[in-house]
Amino acid sequence: MGSERMEMRKRQMSVQQESMAVGTAPTQQDPNQSQNQGQNQGNQNQGNQNQANQNQANQRGNNACCFCWCCCCSCSWNEEREERNRRASYDLKAEGTADCEDSPPPTLEEVRSWAQSFDRLMSCAAGRVAFRLFLCTEFSEENMLFWLACEEFTKETNKTSIEEKARVIYEDYISILSPKEVSLDSRVREVINKNMLEPSSQTFVDAQVQIYTLMQRDSYPRYMNSPAYKNLLNSLSEQAPES
Repeated sequence: MGSERMEMRKRQMSVQQESMAVGTAPTQQDPNQSQNQGQNQGNQNQGNQNQANQNQANQRGNNACCFCWCCCCSCSWNEEREERNRRASYDLKAEGTADCEDSPPPTLEEVRSWAQSFDRLMSCAAGRVAFRLFLCTEFSEENMLFWLACEEFTKETNKTSIEEKARVIYEDYISILSPKEVSLDSRVREVINKNMLEPSSQTFVDAQVQIYTLMQRDSYPRYMNSPAYKNLLNSLSEQAPES
């Protein structure tokens, strides 16, 4: 009986020692498993790098100078066109507004004559100045600017200047992309588009007549009833010597 107990105790101790040996022994990793983990880690790093590159590309796209690729391609062209327009239009602006800027102050008789007809107003340099200032308050100054540009354009005789100035007038006042576009009907626009194939001094005649009529019917009556005209008339009346 005593020997059997001793034998059982030895077996228990042997089992406990084996368990402890198994628990403390270092685990050995399969080489294939280690290699797979390394590849997975490498793929993950590569994916992170690709994502970073994509983010940088998107950032560069967001900082583009224009809204679309076609605008970017045409940036330099637009700058050259604007420079050509400035060179070609400086004389238009100088000639078209010279009579207004350098006109002497109007007399009382002249101001009174403006009320007789729109033609009287437009034939007077000081009248054009006063009427243009009124149009500025109504945000329609482009009508007067276009009419003045056409007046000077019809006097041009040099073929090269006619072609260049016609293009400037078209881009400044006819093009739907221009902030100074004047209001013309489809018939007149069609005539202008045909005339632009071979510009002449008469290219904008129909358009000039239409804008003149628009100012006569729409803006001129309001100017005659405006405080600007009445104050000018009263001021000159007070300054006139008593007869």
